[in-house]
Amino acid sequence: MTHATSGGPPHPASSPERTARHVGIIMDGNGRWALARGLPRAAGHRAGVENVRTVVEAGVEAGIRHLTLYAFSTENWNRPPAEVRGLLGLIDLYLERELNALDRNGVRLRHLGSLEGLAPATRRRVQQAVRRTARNDRLHLNIAFNYGGRAEIVRAARQLLSTNPAPEQITEARLAACLDTAGQPDLDLVIRTGGEMRLSNFLLWQAAYAEIYVSQVYWPDFDRAEFMSALESYAARQRRFGRVATTTRASAA
Repeated sequence: MTHATSGGPPHPASSPERTARHVGIIMDGNGRWALARGLPRAAGHRAGVENVRTVVEAGVEAGIRHLTLYAFSTENWNRPPAEVRGLLGLIDLYLERELNALDRNGVRLRHLGSLEGLAPATRRRVQQAVRRTARNDRLHLNIAFNYGGRAEIVRAARQLLSTNPAPEQITEARLAACLDTAGQPDLDLVIRTGGEMRLSNFLLWQAAYAEIYVSQVYWPDFDRAEFMSALESYAARQRRFGRVATTTRASAA
């Protein structure tokens, strides 16, 4: 993992083919951001919601086509009940405030994860937002809410097995077509804010060859400049996918 600090000069601009197609963000540090300011953790989560607009706009500006935000994991149910209730309300808050602007700006929303366990009104709101933006194509914005990577793979396996395939017909491509992200490219870059060095059950299949960038900045403070620094870091890397490096430096070594 690249362990980044805030500030510092960005990497040189790269060619268009070095632009990440699919970026995933583990939006971590909301609670710590609040506690550092003497605020309740809920205030940090609300500040995190406010910051989503900044990063989505920066993603559109940078030419990213697919952006996945990790908003609520299946493990988050284990947090104190009051905090869970607050987190569950954030998806309603976000859609209420941002849906019109997202639709107007050509953003297509997609929900990753399960709607089970969510309030009926929340499920309807999410489904309506997905339907309303289904024809948009400027940016595909995935909200991973009540999501876990292992649970997603299990769902995909069950869906594939329901077609009664012969063993030799079970392929990576067919399983990928049953994932929540079916039809989208795998992750090119995973960004984690808040300094922790783990994936936390986030898009485990899709992140198989993703580059990873860890920022010390808590999510509410992860602004456009921080996001662009992460993208510049990605653009400066050489992705080998298990192959031998082809650069002059690598050949000389």
